[in-house]
Amino acid sequence: MAETEMANANRSQTAWVSNPTASRILNYLQIAYPIVLLVLYLTTFTVRSVVTARSDHDTHQQPEQLGPGGKPLPKKKHTTPKKESEITPDLDFARPRKLLFEWLSVGVVLSLSANILVVVVHAISARHEGWWCGQAPTIYLVGSFMVYILLIIHMIESKPSPTLAHFATWVTAILMETILLGASFAVYTSEHREPKAGHPRGGELRRDMSEWEITEVTIDIIRIFILLALAAFYTLFVFLHDLVVHKRSPSPPHAASEGDETTALLSNGHADETGGNHHHGAANGTTHAAYGATNGKAHGPAGASNGQGRRRHEEVPAGWEKPKQTPSRSWWEYIRAYAVFLPYIWPSKEPKLQLNFVICFVIVFIQRGIQILVPIQLGEITRILAEGDVYMPWIAISLYIVYRLFQGSNGLLGAARQVLWIPIEQYSYRELSVAAFEHVHELSLDFHLGKKTGEVLSALGKGASLNTFLESVTFNVLPMLIDLGAAFVVFLVEFDAYYALVIVVVTFWYIYITIRMAAWRAEIRREATNASREEDAVKNDSMMSYETVKYFNAEAYEFNRYREAVKKYQKAEYQVTFSLALMNTIQNLVFMFGLIIASLLAAYQVTTGLLGVGKFVLLVTYMTQLQGPLNFFGTFYRMIQNNMINSERMLELFKEKPTVVDSPDAQTLPSCEGEIRYNQVQFSYDNRKPALQGLDFTCPPGTTTALVGESGGGKSTVFRLLFRFYNTQEGVIQIDGHDVENVTIDSLRQHIGVVPQDTVLFNETLMYNLKYARQDATDEDVFAACKAASIHDKIMGFPDQYDTKVGERGLRLSGGEKQRVAIARTIIKNPRIILLDEATAALDTETEEHIQEALKTLAHGRTMLVIAHRLSTITMCDQILVLHQGKVAERGTHTELLGQRGKYASMWRKQVRAQRAAEEAKVLKEKADRLRRESMDSSAVRTRQSKDEDTPPSSDEDEHARNKQPAEYGGGGGSGSSELQSALSLSPKSAIPHAHISSVLGGGRGDTGTDTRPQLEALRSGTVRSPSPVVEEEGPTRKPAAAAAAAPPRPAGHP
Repeated sequence: MAETEMANANRSQTAWVSNPTASRILNYLQIAYPIVLLVLYLTTFTVRSVVTARSDHDTHQQPEQLGPGGKPLPKKKHTTPKKESEITPDLDFARPRKLLFEWLSVGVVLSLSANILVVVVHAISARHEGWWCGQAPTIYLVGSFMVYILLIIHMIESKPSPTLAHFATWVTAILMETILLGASFAVYTSEHREPKAGHPRGGELRRDMSEWEITEVTIDIIRIFILLALAAFYTLFVFLHDLVVHKRSPSPPHAASEGDETTALLSNGHADETGGNHHHGAANGTTHAAYGATNGKAHGPAGASNGQGRRRHEEVPAGWEKPKQTPSRSWWEYIRAYAVFLPYIWPSKEPKLQLNFVICFVIVFIQRGIQILVPIQLGEITRILAEGDVYMPWIAISLYIVYRLFQGSNGLLGAARQVLWIPIEQYSYRELSVAAFEHVHELSLDFHLGKKTGEVLSALGKGASLNTFLESVTFNVLPMLIDLGAAFVVFLVEFDAYYALVIVVVTFWYIYITIRMAAWRAEIRREATNASREEDAVKNDSMMSYETVKYFNAEAYEFNRYREAVKKYQKAEYQVTFSLALMNTIQNLVFMFGLIIASLLAAYQVTTGLLGVGKFVLLVTYMTQLQGPLNFFGTFYRMIQNNMINSERMLELFKEKPTVVDSPDAQTLPSCEGEIRYNQVQFSYDNRKPALQGLDFTCPPGTTTALVGESGGGKSTVFRLLFRFYNTQEGVIQIDGHDVENVTIDSLRQHIGVVPQDTVLFNETLMYNLKYARQDATDEDVFAACKAASIHDKIMGFPDQYDTKVGERGLRLSGGEKQRVAIARTIIKNPRIILLDEATAALDTETEEHIQEALKTLAHGRTMLVIAHRLSTITMCDQILVLHQGKVAERGTHTELLGQRGKYASMWRKQVRAQRAAEEAKVLKEKADRLRRESMDSSAVRTRQSKDEDTPPSSDEDEHARNKQPAEYGGGGGSGSSELQSALSLSPKSAIPHAHISSVLGGGRGDTGTDTRPQLEALRSGTVRSPSPVVEEEGPTRKPAAAAAAAPPRPAGHP
């Protein structure tokens, strides 16, 4: 205890001076100088970051939208160039001016280095007198050196720089340095004693300034002038900048409306995305759109669809797209952006979970106290044992064991905290995962048409890492900060300021190096994450496109594509692992440097009797224990970086908002009679190509209307607008007199059934997929619907019947079976309006007839809209609309449209001709197959007869048969010859045996006297084939295919 009291006395007294007031000011100000500058700079920088951080309100003022569970969604950020005078309160200086500030800052650091060098040289040269500057000057010099190094590093790495935080720090430093200079003069010019280690009264008495003190003061004056130059140049450059900006003040607003050189020629009247028309958004909560998306009605003069006039390079990337580079964001921007997840992470509506959180919070503080008591108790045990007392320190050892029992995450308190935290962690995971899933489902069709499924699924999976965010902040960051602060206080109280200074320096460099290297590793980690996501996407896309890969024999290409994706990920993974090992090595070196300095200093004080052995054990134990929080800071910083990178895609998905939502005053549609009215509807996916132009038609209740026309005519768009996948840009769509945009989307879709052209089924049983249309449907309802769709008997023939798994996307069913299941689902839903998108395209003729009868029954009393390409399926429709370039070119019944002799009549004639040609080809193919079989049979008979060539025919009938055969097949150029020619044209040459060609063509000359031997040789050699039956149309007459094939080939030389 005597040693401790002596050490405290040494720390509390200073060398004698005749001006004690100036000495106290000098000592206190030297200790406060680095602390004040550091706190001021960090505070000013933080406030500036918060004020100048990019905000959601920088561009559009968007209405608030609520996500799953009524929680707010973040507003979509749009990249809008700010005006020159609105960039930030801190301008970014030109490079030469930045260099000036950087070199002047280096001068400040060099001046402090010179002061440190003077102290070290003075201490070495006056070591025999025991001279030492003392604690206050040491804290001042080392602390100030650290602060100015921080300022220089941040000035070099940040942009804009220098900032107002630098300027405020320089001005404060000038004031404090001036006071320090005055206090130093007051002390050094009066009687004073030189500071001497181990002597409170000091050493040699001086009445004037020594050479060392003159050197110190001179360096201080130089430093003050450098700081004055920094502040003066900053003020001058800011003034010049404001002067230039004032001279460049913008012209009056009316001048811009007349157009100038900065106005885009194709801007549709929108100078930029924040122009005067940004408020003309749809009333239904619609926002931005890229190609394939529409934002509702355009009320502006250009008729643009709310942002579609935006230039392509200004479009905001979709939520599922990977970032091309690391976004330049401040920490405050990250925190504010990720604050959107807090409603899902924090159990705001669960009081029991909140109580668990409070208990866990209290446990954290108890654990921090135990962290301090453990090394102190160990030092106490060491002190008792070192003093040589004969008794056993049972109490001290028992307390140490109790403390260790509760210490750390593996102790009793840590285990209790983990158990209490499980429900909170499960809550956050559940809420966040379900919210993300619901949000993606709530997005509009434009997002799902442009999404990459593998990317979206990967983003949803990686975003789940946010469920650990709250736990990390509560049980890792907070304890780390408490441990570091406690370490500083313990070392300052139990030891002296030198040890506290070691802790501050080690902590500063450890944290700084960790932050800088983590920022460097962030891009490497991001590349690895993107490579992993790309690997998953390639794998997922290839598996989803299994049949396409097989169709094109692209297995080798897919294998190589996936192999390259894996190589790319492994290369990025190697960089991640290497950078992590490098960062850990540097962190350990920094900490070991501090541990070595503190251990050597403590060992020296133990040997000189200034410090006891127990204190040395306390120091080493606490330093080793302090390595845990520091190491965790590196781990936590990396974890936060990883969480931000992994969840960034989920954040972008949350920023995506549906382009079609219910209007605030939307009403439900309780009943529906089925009247549909399109009134001058205009719509475009891209302003450069309208999809619908003034579409106008009416579907009375209970009628069937067919939409026909060329691809891209707007047929599918009619369906999508009616189903509210998009909003119209002009015009109105009404159901029973109600504007579809003024009714809720859910109630509207309850009255509409859709049979898509490409039916997608869940990988579940048939019964599950059928009841998906109406969850409360009974099995009898399902059976009746399947019978009406002509699929019931087919399903009953399956081994598992209605429990048959259909496979992913229903791939285990044929196209016709899937289509009939879709029709059955629509029958089960029992809507008043039915949309059929080429519903019978995948069905054979017989099944199509059954389906047509089922659809007639289904259409009774219901309004049906049909998209058809096979005109034979819509001849009985009440109304047929021919769409051309988004307009109704013709309308009427089948008979009326044929009488008009317009586009519909032309389409009908083309399909009839194609059908007739197909029927004729089918007949000729059947004849060819029959003749091929007869030829094979005849060849077999002749082979058997050739074995008995010397034997004459047994009767006249055989001879007659041999003489008759050529006439039937090849002689005379009659119908048999024409049939053979057609058969040869439709069948491979090799299908007819060469041995039988002679008998078919009659051997030499036929009855017509034509020599067929050249044709025989040509057929044998394969150089000539018989003419194919070509369907031709010459003027009003057409030569039948069979007649064309009947004409025998003319010998060479005939005209």
